[in-house]
Amino acid sequence: MAERVQQPPAKRLCCRPGFNPACRQGQRAGGVLCGGPGSAPGGSGKTHNPESLLDIAARRVAEKWPFQRVEERFERIPEPVQRRIVYWSFPRSEKEICMYSSFNAGGEESGTSGENNEETQLPFLRGVTLLEGGWVDNVLQVGFHLSGTVTDPATSSQPEIICSVSVSFDRCKITAVTCSCGNKDIFYCAHVVALALYRVRKPDQVKLHLPISETLFQMSRDQLQKFVQYLISVHHTEVLPTAQKLADEILSTNSEINQVHGAPDPTAGASVDDENCWHLDEEQVQEQVKLFLSQGGYHGSGKQLNLLFSKVREMLRMRDSNGARMLTLITEQFMADPRLALWRQQGTTMTDKYRQLWDELGALWMCIVLNPHCKTEQKCWWLKQLRRWNSVDVCPWEDGNHGNDLPNLTHSLPQELLHKGITSITNMEGWVGHPLDPIGTLFSTLTETGRGTEDGANTYCSSVVSRAELQRLPVQRLLGEGESYVALAVETALIGLGQQRVMPDGLYAQEKVCRNEEQLLAKLQEVELDDTLVKIFRKQAVFLLESGPYSGHGEIVHRESVPMHTFTRYLFTSLLPHDAELAYKIALRAMRLPVLESTASSVDLSRPHHMVSVVPNRYPRWFTLTHIESQQCELASTMLTAAKGDSRKLETVLESIQKNIHSSSHIFKLGQDAFKIATLMDSLPDITLLKVSLELGLQVMRITLSTLNWRRREMVRWLVTCATEVGVYALDSIMQSWYTLFTPTEATSIVATTVMSNTTIVRLHLDCHQQENLASSARTLALQCAMKDPQNCALSALTLCEKDHIAFETAYQIVLDAAATGMSYTQLFTIARYMEHRGYPMRAYKLATLAMAHLNLSYNQDTHPAINDVLWACALSHSLGKNELAAVIPLVVKSVKCATVLSDILRRCTLTTPGLVSVLHSRRNSGKLMSLDKAPLRQLLDATIGAYINTTHSRLTHISPRHYSEFIEFLGKTRETFLMAQDGHIQFTQFIDNLKQIYKGKKKLMMLVRERFG
Repeated sequence: MAERVQQPPAKRLCCRPGFNPACRQGQRAGGVLCGGPGSAPGGSGKTHNPESLLDIAARRVAEKWPFQRVEERFERIPEPVQRRIVYWSFPRSEKEICMYSSFNAGGEESGTSGENNEETQLPFLRGVTLLEGGWVDNVLQVGFHLSGTVTDPATSSQPEIICSVSVSFDRCKITAVTCSCGNKDIFYCAHVVALALYRVRKPDQVKLHLPISETLFQMSRDQLQKFVQYLISVHHTEVLPTAQKLADEILSTNSEINQVHGAPDPTAGASVDDENCWHLDEEQVQEQVKLFLSQGGYHGSGKQLNLLFSKVREMLRMRDSNGARMLTLITEQFMADPRLALWRQQGTTMTDKYRQLWDELGALWMCIVLNPHCKTEQKCWWLKQLRRWNSVDVCPWEDGNHGNDLPNLTHSLPQELLHKGITSITNMEGWVGHPLDPIGTLFSTLTETGRGTEDGANTYCSSVVSRAELQRLPVQRLLGEGESYVALAVETALIGLGQQRVMPDGLYAQEKVCRNEEQLLAKLQEVELDDTLVKIFRKQAVFLLESGPYSGHGEIVHRESVPMHTFTRYLFTSLLPHDAELAYKIALRAMRLPVLESTASSVDLSRPHHMVSVVPNRYPRWFTLTHIESQQCELASTMLTAAKGDSRKLETVLESIQKNIHSSSHIFKLGQDAFKIATLMDSLPDITLLKVSLELGLQVMRITLSTLNWRRREMVRWLVTCATEVGVYALDSIMQSWYTLFTPTEATSIVATTVMSNTTIVRLHLDCHQQENLASSARTLALQCAMKDPQNCALSALTLCEKDHIAFETAYQIVLDAAATGMSYTQLFTIARYMEHRGYPMRAYKLATLAMAHLNLSYNQDTHPAINDVLWACALSHSLGKNELAAVIPLVVKSVKCATVLSDILRRCTLTTPGLVSVLHSRRNSGKLMSLDKAPLRQLLDATIGAYINTTHSRLTHISPRHYSEFIEFLGKTRETFLMAQDGHIQFTQFIDNLKQIYKGKKKLMMLVRERFG
C-alpha cells in the first residue's frame, strides 16, 4: 500500500456549542485507559462475567453508525458512552487485516513452517514478527485515530529503522493508513500490520483519548494559547509556516476559513456522507495492474494478475465492498491497455493468456452483479459502468456468436416441424463454454452447499448464501420435498450440457467449449448415483429427446451446433445399468455430426433418430473438429463394447457408425476395437461382433481406395486377418469384389499372397477341395489385376499362377502384350530375371530384349542402375548362343552410349565361348571364341570406340585443371579399347594427334597427353 506521509484533510468539522445549530451540546472528557470494566474479552481475559448493556449497545452502534450521526441524534452523550463507542470502533478481527496485507488469506498458517521464504516475506507475517518481537512502541489512540512507532531491527544489510505509523478507522474498518517507511504497494506494509495487531491483541495496553476537539473544547483561552504555542515550539520547523498562514486567515474577516463553522478534526470519526470501507490505495492498484499488463505475460505478470483476481474473489466472499471497487480499477486498466487498439487495427486476435485474464475478469463481474446482497442503486451503477465499457470500440467481445451473423433457427426449420409446434429457438450462445461459465459456477455452488462446506474457494459466487444463513433458514424455503442440493446441481449440469448451442468462432473459444464440458463432466463423475439421481437422469434423457430444437439431442439440430458426443457417452454409461433401451436411444441420436453431413431436402418424421442439417450456406471453421471426431468415435466404441452378444443392438450401432462417422482412421479404430473385443482370449470368438468388425473394415477400404492414406497397407493387412477369423467365405468374398476394395497392387501383393500362404491354410483347417477353390479365386484375382495394372501386378500374378500351367501362360502372355507400351525396362528386366530363375531362359531372353528396346544410356551415365541389367542381359544372350548374342548386340549399340559400359560388355563377350546353355540343351557348339573382326562383335567394337571418341570430346569441352589427371586415366582406357582392333594402334595415334591440334589452346593438358601417349 502506498502509505501517504501526510494525512488527508478531515471531512468532519467540529465546533463549540452555539456556533452552529447542528453542533452537539454537552461536556467533553479527557483521556483514560482503554481497559477497565466492560473492556473487550480479548484484553486481560480475567473475567467471564456477562457483558454490560453499555458494551453491547456501544459495540452495535460502533459497527453500524458513523459517529456524526450519533452526535446529531443525541443532544448530550455521556463521556463513558463516548469512550465505549470509540473503543469498539476499531477492527476486532485479524482476518481483514491479513487480507489487506497479503495475497493469500491463509498467509499466517502457510508461512509458519518456514519452508517458503516468499511467504515469510508477506507484510502480514512480517508484521506479526515485529509485534511478537516487541518492536511496537508509543501506541496512542485519540478518538478514531491510532498512532505509534514500529522499529525495523538492524540486519546485516541495513541499519535499524524507526517508522512512525498512524491509522484512521471507522465502524470496525481501517479507513486510512500512513507510514514513514515510504513503501509503495497495494497492500498494507508490515509496520501498519504490527500497529493494528497491537491494538487488536493488546487493547488494555493502549491509552485511549476522546477526539482532540473534545479536549480543546474544555480549554480556556489561556490554555488554548499555551497549547498552540507549545505545539509550535516543539515542531516549529515543520508547522511554523502553516501556523502563520492559518493565523493570517483567521484574523482576516473575509477569509474563506471564517465562512465555515467549526474546524476539521482528524480524530473525530467519519461523517454521515463518508463511505464505510477499508482503506484501498486506488493509485497503487492502477499502477500495479498497468505494470503487469505492460509486461505482456512475461516475468510472472500473468500470475500476479491472477493473484489480484483471487484477492477480489476473497473480498467478495467476505462481502467487502472493495471487491467491486478493486475490480473496477482493474477493469479500467484492462480497457486502457494499448494492445487492444493495436490488435483491433491489425485485425489479429488477442493471445490465449490474455483471453484467460479477460475471462476471469468477466467471471468476477458476473459474481458481483449476481450478488443478492448488493443494493439496487449499486447494481444500477455497475450496469452503467458495464455499458460504458462495452460502448468502447476496443472492448473485446465474449467468445462465441452473438446472433448477428447467424440466422434465426426457427426460420430454417422445415415447415412440417413448425406445424408440429416445435418453435423454440436454439441458443446462439450456450451456457457450457460461455466465458462466464454459469453452469459450472451454479453446479459448484449447489454441490458445496449440499456438502455443507464453509470454504467456497473453488466457486466464484460461494458468498451468495453462507452456511450460517442456510442453517437459520427453514429447509422448505430452499428445497422442495425429496430434493437435495446435489440433485439440483446434477440436474442443472445435465440441462446445461444437453442444451443445443452454436459452435463459437475462433480456436480459443472452441477449445474452451470442449474444456468446460470436460471439466463439468469430471465434476459429475465425482457424484455417486443413487435412485434419486437415476430418476433425474432418466427424466432429463427423455426431455432431451423430446424437447425439440432447444435440445442438442432433439430430432433436428442446427448444422453448426456443438456435438453431444462427450456428454452422451457419460449419459450412456450412467443409464446403461438402469435403462438400457433409453441409453441406446439417446446415444444413437447423439452419433450424428451435422457439420460434415450433406443437406437433406426433407425430414423423415417417421424415424426418431433421423437428422437433417439446416443452414448449410456457411461452412464454419471448426478448429476442434479432430477432437470432436475422436469423441464421436469413443461414443461408438462404448456402444459396441456394451452391445457384445446382442446381435440386434450391434446391427443398429453398426448402421449408425456407417451413417455418421466420416473419418476412415476412426472407423478403422472402431473395427480394431470390435475385433479385439470379439476375440478375447478368455472366451470363444463372438461371430456377430467379428462380422461388425469386418463390415467396418470393408467400409474403410471403400473410403480410402481413391485417397491417400499412410496407414493403407496396415488397413489392408488387418482386413485380411479379420476376414480370416470370420471364415473362408469372407476371404472368398473380398477376393470376388476386390476391385471395390483394393488397388490391383494391394490385391495381388497382400490379399492373394496372404490367402494362399500356408499360415492361412493351417488357421482355417482347409481340406484339399477348399484349398483349391480358394487358390482358384486368388489366381483369377491375380490375372484380373495383371490385366488392369501389368506394370505393378504382372510379377505377382506370375508367382501366384506358377502351379497352374494355363494361368501361368495367361499371365506370361499379359506381360508380352503390355511390354510394347505399358511397361518400363526396369519392370521387364525384373520379370526376365524371375523367368530365368524359374528355368525359362528363352522367355527371360525374350523379355530382356523387350526391355532393351526401352532403355537409353547416355555417355556420362556410367553409374546408372540399369547397367547391371544390361550386363546380365548380354551375359544371358551370350550363354544362349551366337545367334542370340548377335540379335541382342544391335539393341545394345542402339540403347547404350556409355563407353565404359560398352567396353565392359565387349570384354565379357571375348572371354568365354558363347552357347553354354545350348550345350546343356544338346545344341551344336563350335567351342571357339568369337572374333572381334567379324559380326556381331565387330559392330560392338566400333560402337565402343566411337563412344570413347564422343565422350572424350564431350569431356574436353568443359574440363577444368583439377580433372586433368582423371582425363589422362580415361584416355588410357580408351587406348586399351582401340588396341583390341587390328589397326587400333594407328587409329589411336591419329586420335591423339587430332586432339593436340583441336585443343592446342589447353597447353598444360596437351603437355600431359604428350608425356603419356607421345
